Amino acid sequence: MILKQGQVINNRWNVVYQIKENPYAESYRVEDESGNPYFMKIYRLKNVPDKLINDGKINEIEWSRTIQHKNIISSIETGIYDDEAGECHYMVATYFSGELLSEMLQREGKLDAATATKIFLEMLQGLMYLHNKGPAILHNDINPTNVMLSSKTGGVAELIDMGHISHGFMGKVPFDTSDLDPRYASGQSVLGKYDERNDIFAATGVFYTMLTGRAPWDVEFTPEMTRKEKIKLVQKARNDQGEINVDDIEDEKLRAVISHGLALAYNERYECVERIISDLIEGDDSEMAQEIRSKIDLSTDSDDDDDAHDGINPFERQDDSESRGPRSQAAAETSADVEIKRGGGNGFADIAGMDDLKELLRQRVIMILQDRELAEKYKLTPPNGMLLYGPPGCGKSFFAEKFAEETGFNFILVKASDLGSIYIHGSQGKIADLFKKAEENAPTVLCFDEFDAFVPSRSGDVGPNQAGEVNEFLSQLNNCSKRGIFVIATSNRPDKVDPAVLRTGRIDKQVYVPMPDKTARRLMFELYLKDRPCGELNSEELAEKSDGYVASDIAYVVNEAATIAAFNRSDITQDLLVRTIEGIKPSINSDLIKEYEQMRQQMEGIIRSNALPRVGFK
Repeated sequence: MILKQGQVINNRWNVVYQIKENPYAESYRVEDESGNPYFMKIYRLKNVPDKLINDGKINEIEWSRTIQHKNIISSIETGIYDDEAGECHYMVATYFSGELLSEMLQREGKLDAATATKIFLEMLQGLMYLHNKGPAILHNDINPTNVMLSSKTGGVAELIDMGHISHGFMGKVPFDTSDLDPRYASGQSVLGKYDERNDIFAATGVFYTMLTGRAPWDVEFTPEMTRKEKIKLVQKARNDQGEINVDDIEDEKLRAVISHGLALAYNERYECVERIISDLIEGDDSEMAQEIRSKIDLSTDSDDDDDAHDGINPFERQDDSESRGPRSQAAAETSADVEIKRGGGNGFADIAGMDDLKELLRQRVIMILQDRELAEKYKLTPPNGMLLYGPPGCGKSFFAEKFAEETGFNFILVKASDLGSIYIHGSQGKIADLFKKAEENAPTVLCFDEFDAFVPSRSGDVGPNQAGEVNEFLSQLNNCSKRGIFVIATSNRPDKVDPAVLRTGRIDKQVYVPMPDKTARRLMFELYLKDRPCGELNSEELAEKSDGYVASDIAYVVNEAATIAAFNRSDITQDLLVRTIEGIKPSINSDLIKEYEQMRQQMEGIIRSNALPRVGFK
């Protein structure tokens, strides 16, 4: 044990007893000078896995400094404690004073619809606070054991256990996954994709459990099961049953919300918390629904504790006065809050490989965009936009940013959550406002990440609001080049994009970005290792041993090796890099690669003659 009963930390925290421990961290119940209970988690730094540390600091502790909300366990203090065994970092948080949702469900079996909806909305308000931090913060481990009904606030739900929080990512998981419950995780997270939709999926799974008294897809685990066995059981249940069974949920609106939130197809799920909250409170005149609407419309609520920490309230806009009324608040909610990156950077020089694509774009696109007089002389029509599609982790979004630098244009990166709105047609207003901002800051490269989430095919099962958003995109995309806007859309699933978007005059060019070949991997290692303390390196060997790795994998390998070298105060060696490669599996398996090659053939079969040829890595 790191601490002993009765020990006092920082002249304030009296250790009462240990709650649990693992090889690198321990948690305790502690009390302050007045005997009030708190929760302390303490890490022995030398034992903490590298992936849980950044710049010598514990990720969870650093995250906790920025998170304060009534529906999330709150951090009180962080600090460093030295004992004979070395440096320890700790955080103190509000104590688990209340009942876990899992305990309530064990006692009650299931909850009535009103109680379950209240708890669900409180969970979602906490999630919206996290997701609206810029960039979005993800919880990544929502399940009934990580929801506490706090006795201090009369049973208000709080999300607890923040040991897995992160920004969104695809690939190598930056936290321990051994204790995650796969029943409340999307299939994409099992493959290494964590984003806002995975949190919403998990929270909706908890809502389903509250209403039915059972885990999603009726899956139950035995104590001796390994995580791998649990995942296989969950996957089998979902494959056998298909979509979640909501037949025994009486309320039609709640059935629709759960079906949407737990949809197996990624693009059929809620893309942001605001949408699911909007669906839940639609037509609801309960006190809680009215309170949420009041917070959204008036921004006058002062009961939240958020004023003590940067004044951030997930329901409040921070750019207007407290006296703002409903009309101006609705207008604010139709404004696209995005960051504009203005010029600068090294452009294509920062991209390893992809020489064919760079040269082709210089000839076919950049020349026309940069030299309008030449384009007018030869009556060349400036291109409207380009779709970059292919496997995840191959650098599509990064390429879009470097394209903007190469052209000297301003750059705006847009995620689906940036355009979410709780208002009917609110997202359409945000789309229009986004293109207006791009035009006002022209010339602008407007990059839509995961474009299939913005413009899903209307031939599928999309609601009228989403269809309206697709129509708004079609309208804004028409000849936007004349307004100084060049659109780059990136997608891992271009087959899900509405075909009308890909016609001439909207997204003119379609480019498949495949896996990097050996030459590209060699150049990536050389680029990522540049200006780092290195011994003699053989990038050719590194490229040979990293067959099947995408750009994000190689960047992770280099950073992992550099972290180890930094810890040992030594150079990055060939042997260290090889061992790191051998210890890290590629994030994309062979079956997925085959799937993308088939997708490429399908896309090339439907894309018309305006499509660019396949370029990039050969």
